[in-house]
Amino acid sequence: MSQLAKKAATNDLPKKKGRIGMDWNPENPMFWEQEGKKHARRNLWISVPALMLAFIVWQIWSVVAIRLNDIGFSFTDSQLFTLAAIPGLVGATLRFVYTFAVGKFGGRNWTVFSTAILLIPAVGIGIAVQNPDTPYWVMILLAALCGLGGGNFSSSSANISFFFPKKEKGTALGINGGLGNMGVSVVQFVTPLIITTGVFAAIGGESQVLPDGKEIWLQNAAFIWVVPIILLTIIAYFGMDNIPNAQQSVSDQFVIIKRKHTWIMTWLYVATFGSFIGYAAAFPLVLKSQFPEHTSLAFLGAFLAAASRPVGGWLSDKFGGARVTSYVLVTMGIGAGAVMYFTNEKQFAGFLISFLILFIAAGMGSGSTFQMIPVIFPPKEAAPVLGFTAAFAAYGSFLIPKLFGWSVQTTGTPVTAFYFFIAFYVISIILNWYYYARKNAEVKC
Repeated sequence: MSQLAKKAATNDLPKKKGRIGMDWNPENPMFWEQEGKKHARRNLWISVPALMLAFIVWQIWSVVAIRLNDIGFSFTDSQLFTLAAIPGLVGATLRFVYTFAVGKFGGRNWTVFSTAILLIPAVGIGIAVQNPDTPYWVMILLAALCGLGGGNFSSSSANISFFFPKKEKGTALGINGGLGNMGVSVVQFVTPLIITTGVFAAIGGESQVLPDGKEIWLQNAAFIWVVPIILLTIIAYFGMDNIPNAQQSVSDQFVIIKRKHTWIMTWLYVATFGSFIGYAAAFPLVLKSQFPEHTSLAFLGAFLAAASRPVGGWLSDKFGGARVTSYVLVTMGIGAGAVMYFTNEKQFAGFLISFLILFIAAGMGSGSTFQMIPVIFPPKEAAPVLGFTAAFAAYGSFLIPKLFGWSVQTTGTPVTAFYFFIAFYVISIILNWYYYARKNAEVKC
């Protein structure tokens, strides 16, 4: 390229107004390479740990609940499943608010606020679990406050979608969502380790004694996240950006509810991410009810699902989101059937492998369906659609534990619940094929 042509191309670049200008345009190749990429990646790599902390707080009850009765509480199985489910109900509902918050307040501003507010349930749980006389309604309130972490996914996804060009959105959203989702496995892996040491004993309270005489500090499960929350809040404040031209009124964003494909993609994302987050919330309690000697492996499902999400997004960028989603949904149906079989046969190895396959497929599907949305919708609609679909899907973290709780309580096994899940997957396969995957699909993607 001649010097004159280079100068002309440079002049065509959006003029910078501060760190992020009004003319932000990642679809401009020259702008993306010279200016946009560095800002986008910086915001992504701050967004990831902030979202991970949000998931940690959101799912903390999935591991705290299984220990409560061991330290002197006397809750029923149904009450324990409810404690694990309530954060999902509240988090899913808050996602509808968080979906539109980025466009209204700015991505950086909302990330700072939504991260800092996680301190409330983290401190509250650390105090409440130390007293077995804490009323159940207080526990329910604290579980509901953990739903604040659940709302973050919608705002985080909407925010990151503005930073990247369409050709890289699947991978970027997969990284943000996948590594952020990793918070579920982190909390399920770290909690059993951290509660066995009095690391915060001097300021965090005394130990609790288990029936076998061992000491644990259940409050550590919450207190350990206080410092990281404070640090990420500060880092987000100084390191992230608002994109001025991404801001839009709630009424402008609300047009998405009139779009048919908003509701179809919501159904598909419920099938994938809704399954992932619902199974993640319920898996520790399901394991305890069926194979109590293996509860230490509960973190594996969420870990593999979260690790698979970026892979699903990347494969979708390469081969098409609808095609990947088709394979994923079929695998989920087969996996669910295998879990039913091995549960009935009381074969732990088969049960675990089948459930892990189900987790992996759900994780990949979470990435593939999210890649489809920016292909189907223009950028200013894609961002709120991402948050909107994520809001509905998050109800899986409430409904699936509740359904498992009902199934175990009434039949003594989680098998009955899987009939509902398989029916949902079959309908999802048909919708994805008809609208997006078949040769003459309405929107080929």
